[in-house]
Amino acid sequence: MRNTFATYHPIIEFGFFCVVIGIGMFMIHPVFLTIGTSAAFIFAMLTGGKGTLKFTLCFLLPVIALVTVVNPLVNHQGTTILFQLKYSYVTLEAVVYGLLIGLMLVSILLWFSSYNKVMTSDKFTYLFGRIMPSISLVFTMAMRFIPNYQTQIKKIADAQKAAGQQEIKTRKEKIHSGINIVSIMFTWALENSIDSADSMRARGYGLKNRSTFSIYRFDGRDGLAAVFLLVMTVIVLAGCISGACHVEYFPEIIYAKTTVIQMASYAAFACICYFPVFIEAKEVLVWKHLESKI
Repeated sequence: MRNTFATYHPIIEFGFFCVVIGIGMFMIHPVFLTIGTSAAFIFAMLTGGKGTLKFTLCFLLPVIALVTVVNPLVNHQGTTILFQLKYSYVTLEAVVYGLLIGLMLVSILLWFSSYNKVMTSDKFTYLFGRIMPSISLVFTMAMRFIPNYQTQIKKIADAQKAAGQQEIKTRKEKIHSGINIVSIMFTWALENSIDSADSMRARGYGLKNRSTFSIYRFDGRDGLAAVFLLVMTVIVLAGCISGACHVEYFPEIIYAKTTVIQMASYAAFACICYFPVFIEAKEVLVWKHLESKI
């Protein structure tokens, strides 16, 4: 899939995800969450393709439904009673708050799915390799943990099948085969970690005077993106700190009065979240324009 945002400098990409995920986690606000979730879904579609749609329909939508249903069953705060249960009651405020919490979880999961496509391990190591070499190496290895282990387990299972050791009929044989595969996988993991540690030590990883090679250059395009995202973030934070975007959910839902700074905060947050989508749309339009001239 096309991903123009991934061609920007790593510090722009990392800063972008910190802002959208941070604001999405701490601002339980219907406007912010609607903007963030919609932008996260569109960007995830651009980076992940049809797999994102399947992931959303099969996993993320049920998460929203589950949180929306469970929260009012355990949280009975609120003054607007929708209906009475046997030993409790369900309030409108608890339902709305549960729905927003579900949206928050979904938006964060979608942003992180795009993060894994954009912020590769070499970019993270480039940003933090000199500041905290050990932590950056551990984080990079952790990000690769699940896909690497999934690939290795598949290789082990295929090798055993090719060797004729996968003639499994009973449940006991399936359990024994699974334990055997996991045992082989962990042996491989331990050996691989020792080899990686020896290799990194031999190359002088983490030494103060060690030189590094980088293909990333901060150019004019990155400078404009940095200024734009910084200005928009300041506007959003100004609206949040001033209380213009404050919402009370309990005992009743109370929104702050509509003000200029409030609307500016909404618009600025939309500009931040949709920034990768805008630049992708721009690239498509430029491409179409050049193609029409051929």
